[in-house]
Amino acid sequence: MADLEKLLVSPDVPIREIIELIDRNGEGIVLVVDTDHRLLGTVTDGDIRRAILDNTDLGLPAQVLLERRVSGPHQAPSTAPVGTPDAELLDLMNHHVVRHIPLLDEGEKVADVALLGELTMLRPPPLTAVVMTGGYGTRLKPLTEEFPKSMLPLGDRPLLERTIDQLRSAGISRVKLATHFKGQKIVDHFGDGSEFGVEISYVNEDRPLGTAGALGLLDEPDEPLLVINGDILTGVDFEAIHRFHTEHRADMTVGVAAYDVKVPYGVVETRGVDVINISEKPVMRHLVNAGIYLLDPGVSGSIPNGQPYDMTDLIMQLVSDGRRVVSFPILEYWLDIGQMEDYEQAQDDVRAGKVSP
Repeated sequence: MADLEKLLVSPDVPIREIIELIDRNGEGIVLVVDTDHRLLGTVTDGDIRRAILDNTDLGLPAQVLLERRVSGPHQAPSTAPVGTPDAELLDLMNHHVVRHIPLLDEGEKVADVALLGELTMLRPPPLTAVVMTGGYGTRLKPLTEEFPKSMLPLGDRPLLERTIDQLRSAGISRVKLATHFKGQKIVDHFGDGSEFGVEISYVNEDRPLGTAGALGLLDEPDEPLLVINGDILTGVDFEAIHRFHTEHRADMTVGVAAYDVKVPYGVVETRGVDVINISEKPVMRHLVNAGIYLLDPGVSGSIPNGQPYDMTDLIMQLVSDGRRVVSFPILEYWLDIGQMEDYEQAQDDVRAGKVSP
């Protein structure tokens, strides 16, 4: 039985509070109901992330997202009567590519929620992770003169150990580490991964191959690849990325993070020679590449074997070929540790408990 107390909300609850509720209940969904507990609709983790991509005001009520669902491709939720056999519920979930089915009583009130994790005994996502750890970390010298930047300590353990632990916690047991600079230090620390609860193998670049080139050295995959830059510290939900990717039937999903640029001047908007508006010291928000990707197995054929190749090249190649590349906004903690001030910020955030210990 699902804990309905954590899943039911009214339609006037602000989207900002919905985000907190979904984070707390850990199920990736809330059910929007009226005062008699009749189902009005659902709001999922994917709905929230799509709303953020659309620049939706997070102070608006949940009802806005329900109305958007009715007029968009993600319409009314699938439901089933209480007592529906598990096999039928699984068929419904597979058919509609969902992981929750609200169960209604004879009065059409929410009585329970069928959860995919419970029906499948929390089967882990079918993913192999690839962590790119071969960079020189030039901007982090002198710290990286002896160690690759993915092995720099954060708290009481290296950054890469934190990433691997996060993958293991998400149920991902197969991890490939792409190495180059000081790669043997990584091999010596992690070995075959057995001490860290995962199975680790290595792909060594004999020369720098860019942010995606090492993928061309892998055997052709038979399951999706979760690719992560080795200098990323994040609390992102890897299972949520997989669900989002599957729901959108994407060939590639690109994790994106919000990045604010503060303009220190008044920005003048013109039409021809005429001034039509001025914004004093505005903050411009952009979505930036967060260094986290999910690739369908068929994408591997677009990556050259043993040649320098960047993820930006792959993204634009897929777009040019008419393949579907979607963006996944990261709401959780995220920091690219590329410069000394970033590393110092990461140390502070770990000490403050902003990321997992």
